[in-house]
Amino acid sequence: MSTVFNTQAFTIAHADEGKFVGKGLRAFFEYRDLGIEGASGGKFGAHVIRAVPGMESPAAWHSHELEFQMVYVTKGWVVFEYEGEGEHVLREGSCVLQPPGIKHREVRHSDDMELIEIISPAEFVTQDEDTPE
Repeated sequence: MSTVFNTQAFTIAHADEGKFVGKGLRAFFEYRDLGIEGASGGKFGAHVIRAVPGMESPAAWHSHELEFQMVYVTKGWVVFEYEGEGEHVLREGSCVLQPPGIKHREVRHSDDMELIEIISPAEFVTQDEDTPE
């Protein structure tokens, strides 16, 4: 049950009631929706992403057509590479704001990696990219 305030509804997502699903942008990750997309009418999205143990990233370059993308690592570690910024190891407590359209790739991660991603809008286009020069 939710109450609507302006264009957003009140919502709460509890970990013990949430389910991770393999349907997401990357097959080597599982996603748990936090209910933000529905409560914000699609203006925002948030989910917990965790690694599928034993699966590796193909390290493919890509970009997203969105206005906001923030990642906060809650467990383990992940290595991202960003055009013009190089490789960065994000570990528990690390946070990154990825500017709109930046070319990037997930290089590798620990089997126990878990992170929170907040995006706007909730639905966006992802494009494959050539390796930056």
